[in-house]
Amino acid sequence: MTARVAWVTGGSGAIGGAVVLELARRGFSVGIGFHHSETAAGRVAEQAAGLGVRTQLLRGDVAAPDDVRRIAEELAGGLGPADVLVCAAGVRRDTLLGASDASDFEQVLRVNFLGAVHACREASRHMIARRRGAIVLVSSVSAQRPGRGQSNYAGSKGAVEAFARSMAVELAPRGIRVNAVAPGVVESAMTADLLALAREEVNRRILLGRPGTAEEVARVISFLCSEDASYVTGQVWNVDGGFKLE
Repeated sequence: MTARVAWVTGGSGAIGGAVVLELARRGFSVGIGFHHSETAAGRVAEQAAGLGVRTQLLRGDVAAPDDVRRIAEELAGGLGPADVLVCAAGVRRDTLLGASDASDFEQVLRVNFLGAVHACREASRHMIARRRGAIVLVSSVSAQRPGRGQSNYAGSKGAVEAFARSMAVELAPRGIRVNAVAPGVVESAMTADLLALAREEVNRRILLGRPGTAEEVARVISFLCSEDASYVTGQVWNVDGGFKLE
């Protein structure tokens, strides 16, 4: 039996890399998307290969439609077309609205939202032809409970969640499930500065009293990609330790 194929954008990052490994543990061959961090992506590929699965490095910019189209073709010609897509590529440009400029919003929206749109467009074409597939988009707790200076980031993630629900409606008749996962504060390079400055304050805002790990988020994403979640679509799963519920 041919192994199922997963495509993970942002596979060199903390959450994306953890997702690659969780899917590898489930037996998926994995296409590891990355833009600049080839060394980090290579380390993830080595770890996944150690779990006995095939991997393929896929360099490109998710914000560029032509890059994404090429990546989808490279994956199909290498491991095969994606049975599963996880959109984990993302950037932050936190700044107060009055101090921001247009490029802050344009870059965040191009990567976080349009990057997911481009990947979903390409992957879903193959999934529709085979009438099966699962897509998980990585959102953020900021879409629902943003902090100061997060208007561009929160806006992009709110768009991701609305897009996920819309795609769930559109693709369900073709046997394709679409969900989103919204992590809270997770130990990563993206949150290192915040946690260095205000870890105790952050912990006070989380019911479980600590930041999460990329692995904890990845296990939920892996579940949603699997047949264990065969009756789940159109949902946003918060993995945030109860952030800001007090």
